[in-house]
Amino acid sequence: MNYKELAEQALDYIVEQRRWCHQNPELSLEEVQTTEHIAAELQKMGYTEIQRFPDHTGLCAMLRGGKAEKACRTVALRADIDALPVEEKTGLPFASRNKGVMHACGHDCHISMLLGAAKMLMETKDELQGNVKLIFQAAEEPCHGAEYYVEAGILDGVDAIMGQHVWATLEEPYINVQAGPRMASVDNFVIKVDGVSAHGTQPHLGVDALLAAAAIVSNIQSFVSRTNDPLNPLVVNIGEMHAGQRYNIIANHAELFGTTRTYNAEFRMKIEAGLRRIAENTAKAFGATATVEYDYYANSLYNDDEELNKIAHDAAVKLYGEACLKELPQMMGSEDFAFFADKIPAVFGFLGTRNEELGMTVGNHNDRYTVHEPVLQRGAALYAQFAAYLMLSFFTTWFSNTTTWFYLILTGIMALFYHLRASRW
Repeated sequence: MNYKELAEQALDYIVEQRRWCHQNPELSLEEVQTTEHIAAELQKMGYTEIQRFPDHTGLCAMLRGGKAEKACRTVALRADIDALPVEEKTGLPFASRNKGVMHACGHDCHISMLLGAAKMLMETKDELQGNVKLIFQAAEEPCHGAEYYVEAGILDGVDAIMGQHVWATLEEPYINVQAGPRMASVDNFVIKVDGVSAHGTQPHLGVDALLAAAAIVSNIQSFVSRTNDPLNPLVVNIGEMHAGQRYNIIANHAELFGTTRTYNAEFRMKIEAGLRRIAENTAKAFGATATVEYDYYANSLYNDDEELNKIAHDAAVKLYGEACLKELPQMMGSEDFAFFADKIPAVFGFLGTRNEELGMTVGNHNDRYTVHEPVLQRGAALYAQFAAYLMLSFFTTWFSNTTTWFYLILTGIMALFYHLRASRW
């Protein structure tokens, strides 16, 4: 099974799917048309075991290998399918048709890569010695969509899972599947500040909720710089603020929307109390009141399974050689793929899309983000090769290990030595 060649042959299909998805983006939990499109494509390929959800978008599909036995392994491959509330400014001929919605994070690429892998795996079905579950997941952007699928039991009977993400800070066409911490945990919060309205010319008669909220924003930064260990990566960001009724009215209400990111699980549990203390006491100093709503989402994401790390590494090298791999520093971005990784062995990779020659240098979530489409065949090939290798993991992780062969040869020599020595006696 030469998945590199098959991916090259499937490139036109992958590009076609990427462009359709890019033109028809849908927000989180609204991916109705996207789900229908994916289901139709899988059915065309010959997939018959397609699982839909009555109260949720997204789907799963099962492919049973022609050489799969009762005790075989099942691997899951995941792609996220939702878009962002971004007005596209790429100028592409296949730009978004949905005003104010764009695949600015690259999930259109993920869908097409996994559809490409699905096509290749179906073509090689008779040779597969295990099963593959394809997961097209809704609502990754709010960073908790994966939780629904876990609770729905889609990981039952699955031995391992792989996910990928196109990444704008990694140069094309490099692949990253390195071990260790990859993405931070994510929690979101809302701070509501209440004061007393008054005419803008009589501020002494009111309690300015906007002013108190601004002070809370400022004071929260001291939590990062003075409460947290400088060696511990931590982000506390307030990205939205809504306050006031009119320019000449003292604001009686303000709301702050923010997020926190860290890798330290123990410290993570202290953040909520710290933010609550700062918000309440700062508001009190202004004569206002503050309440904090804090929601916990995905845990930190680690590539910490040695077997899967090796399989992913070997799959990439098999396809494109050792030179295709490049390290990528851990980042403070988050991924709800962590919900899957919390349940079963998992590995998460990145596909580089930064291309300075073509001017593709803006980051994910930018309104001009796009990719050089030929690179997507690499993501599709990696999905398929990883799945095939996992089914043969004993051979790919044990017998391909040079240390294993060293000890095998050493043991053989020692056995021969003792045999000859014994025969002399």
